[in-house]
Amino acid sequence: MPTSTSHFDYIIAGSGTSGGVAAWYLQQAGARCLLLEAGKYYKPREDFPLPEADYTAQLMWGGGIEYNTRCDLAFIRGRCVGGGSVVNAALMDRFDDVAFDDWKAASGVPFFSESAMEPHYDFAETQIALEEIPDHHRNNNAQLFIKGMENCGHVWKPLRRCQSDCPTDAGQDCIACLGGCHRNSKQSTLATYIPKAEALGLEVRDYAEVTQLEYGKDAVTVHTPRGVFTADKVILAGGAFGSTQVLLRSGFRAKLPALGRNFSMHPQAMNLAVFDEPVDSHKGVLQGAKSLDPGFRKRGFKLENVFAPPIAIAVLFGRVGLPLQDFMRKYRNLACIEVAVRDENTGVIDVDKNGRLHIEKKMTDQDRRRMRDGLGAVKAMLESVGAKQVIQCKMAFGLHLMGGCVMGTDRKTSVVNPNFEVHDHPRLCIADSSIFPNAPGINPALTIMALSHRMATTQAAQ
Repeated sequence: MPTSTSHFDYIIAGSGTSGGVAAWYLQQAGARCLLLEAGKYYKPREDFPLPEADYTAQLMWGGGIEYNTRCDLAFIRGRCVGGGSVVNAALMDRFDDVAFDDWKAASGVPFFSESAMEPHYDFAETQIALEEIPDHHRNNNAQLFIKGMENCGHVWKPLRRCQSDCPTDAGQDCIACLGGCHRNSKQSTLATYIPKAEALGLEVRDYAEVTQLEYGKDAVTVHTPRGVFTADKVILAGGAFGSTQVLLRSGFRAKLPALGRNFSMHPQAMNLAVFDEPVDSHKGVLQGAKSLDPGFRKRGFKLENVFAPPIAIAVLFGRVGLPLQDFMRKYRNLACIEVAVRDENTGVIDVDKNGRLHIEKKMTDQDRRRMRDGLGAVKAMLESVGAKQVIQCKMAFGLHLMGGCVMGTDRKTSVVNPNFEVHDHPRLCIADSSIFPNAPGINPALTIMALSHRMATTQAAQ
């Protein structure tokens, strides 16, 4: 059992898109902060494992993938210093008032609007490098996506990535970034916020998963394999699964009836198209364009041009033996368009008697209808650009894990109040994706950063 004890102004549990921002802002405001991460502290360029089999096992929870209780939905989340910002595709979008209006209606929180969040978006964008993918960097997969969108009369837009001087012209293949950016181009918190905070005195502990919290009148005690620490306040930044799991393990459900409720995930399904000639979707920029079609938005789905490394393709499309060999021989000839659904937040996050995650989540009738609509649009697009065969993935997965500690004004239906404090527990704060009242249908990373900035400024002003 750990025996060491240290006291801090703030302990931040989780080092990804939320935790990295909060740690830097509070540290530069003069607080003494400790950043805890369940995974390893990899040094950019040098330490990231390169083969897909290694990086999925070492950089992600569950050895690369986790499942719901029915094993028909898969979840992917980062487990290293930098968290999801290290292994995501670094796509940065602001939410629109469609998302914020739904959040405000569900939560009663007044600052959920484009105008109220604008200064926090502005701040987040000034701290990172953002680049729109230019025409000459779009690979063949992106070009087919764009042509298919235009053939079918849909609206598309270039993607904006969180990257700096990515050497695409020199042969950089961005699919490798899914295992951490070896060139330190991707603007993860590991490459941006955390080094700046460490230069100001931030302490970082890796392999320090928070196993339990003890909430006291004067401090919060945090138990980890690396020691026992105390702080005036604790910021949970482990995302929907991590933050919710810590509170459940620590016995908060009796005090917070909404804890673990309202989980959503933007179910995503890949659709492959086989062409006679090589497409080489794994080469160059992984993603270059997205749908920005108001009809799609209204119907509850969006489309992205994307691809995946060989092992992920093999797992998602469920072949073994000789059929797998035949399928993978077509890898260079595959194009891909992905459907992401704005799903209903009906999932439940729980833990078993040993504290392990237990995820009850299934697609509702509305979710399935939206997925069918999206798959139909994809099939028409791919056929319009000459695909010889369209193969639709039967396994939906989620990288945007949201809810479990939703924000709201009513403690009976929410976990976190509009000041980002856990109801009746002002020494506990959360600003990560677990506080999302429902699925926005838009990539969440930039909004998590903006919310974390709003939370940190509120804390620093106290």
